Amino acid sequence: MGREILAARMGGAWRMRAGQTVRIFNPYGTQAVDAWALADDGAETGDGTLQYSSMEHTRSVNSSIYLDTGLAVMGMDRRPLFTMVEDTTPGHHDTQLCPCNGPLYADLDQPPEHRSCAGNFHDALSHLGLSLPFTPASLNLFMRVGVGPEGEILRQLPVARPGDHVTLRADRDIVLVLSVCPQDVTPINGADCTPREIELEFSEAADE
Repeated sequence: MGREILAARMGGAWRMRAGQTVRIFNPYGTQAVDAWALADDGAETGDGTLQYSSMEHTRSVNSSIYLDTGLAVMGMDRRPLFTMVEDTTPGHHDTQLCPCNGPLYADLDQPPEHRSCAGNFHDALSHLGLSLPFTPASLNLFMRVGVGPEGEILRQLPVARPGDHVTLRADRDIVLVLSVCPQDVTPINGADCTPREIELEFSEAADE
C-alpha cells in the first residue's frame, strides 16, 4: 500500500481491525508522535466511556516505564489494544510525559491558539464522531525520556535515525489516534525545535 503523510503539528484517527498493522516512519528521525487507542469493539470502562489506552496499566502489566518491541499498550481493562511488533530505533519509547496541552504552552509563554497534542487528540476523534471528556495519557513514540538517580525526569534529544520506523499491530478492533507533536519551544523534536511530518503505511485488514 502507498504511504500516507501526516503533516507536522497535526493529528489523525483511523479505525483498525484486529490483526491490522500500521508502520510509522520518522523521515527525519527527530519527530515525536503521541499515540492513543480506543476500543472499537463495544468495550467500555466502568463509567460508560469508551475503553481507552492507559499508560498506568501499560507500565504495570509490562513492568516497564518504556514500550519496546513485543510489549503491548493496555486498556483500562488491562487487555491489549495494540502491540509494537517492529522497531528499527534504539527503542525505549516514553510512557511518562503528558501530551502537550494549552496550559503547558501557556507556561511556555505561547499564545492560546498554539496547537497541542491534546487538541489534536480531540479534533481527530471528532472527525469520526467520537469524543472523550478528558485527554488520556499518551504513548510518546520516538521520544527520549530518561530517569535520573533521584527519580528526576530527563528530557533528552531524540536518537532515532532518519527513516527509522515502528510497526504497531491492533490486538482488537481499535481507533488509533496519532499526533505529530507540535512542540517547538523545547528540544523534544530535536535541537532545532522544529516539528516535521511523519509517514504512515497501513496493512490490509486481517480478514481481507
